[in-house]
Amino acid sequence: MILLIAGATHTGKTLLALKLLEKTGYPYLSIDHLKMGLIRSRNTDLTPEDDDQLTEYLWPILGEIIRTAVENSQNLILEGCYIPFDWRSSFSPEELRSIRAIWLVMTPDYIRKHFRKIESYGCVIEQRLDNHIDPEQLAAENSQILAECRKNGCRYILINETYPDDLPLRVLAAVRPREDQADRIS
Repeated sequence: MILLIAGATHTGKTLLALKLLEKTGYPYLSIDHLKMGLIRSRNTDLTPEDDDQLTEYLWPILGEIIRTAVENSQNLILEGCYIPFDWRSSFSPEELRSIRAIWLVMTPDYIRKHFRKIESYGCVIEQRLDNHIDPEQLAAENSQILAECRKNGCRYILINETYPDDLPLRVLAAVRPREDQADRIS
């Protein structure tokens, strides 16, 4: 199975991928590592601030990494901000049987109530050069992601009152292939 974990900055994608690695043994790839490798090696003129353009640049590369893993029946967790909401259109129906995606989305209320804690987790896995985030901008970005998930039929976990301690188990349950699976998990 290929598991794509997406969402806004500071939603816990990398920490979740690490916990899923520990639980399942599936390797994970941080899209930020790929992005920075391509930027630092000068394979692109884009910078870390070019978010919209980075999705367009990275997704064809990521799509082929995913396709290669599917072709070889390998498991992989891919996490990051650069997964487009229409990701399914990049794959054949046969390939889609092996790929699952889920977005982590925080509500504005959760962000307001827990902002200091969100900010404190910013460098738990990765040492960010600039860990400053604006709570209003973070809330707006999460609201936009929620709207896009709903519009595009993407699965998501809505983090509303507390950050779920059992998030890895919830994600694994959410992405298990079932005929009656709802698109929204909360």
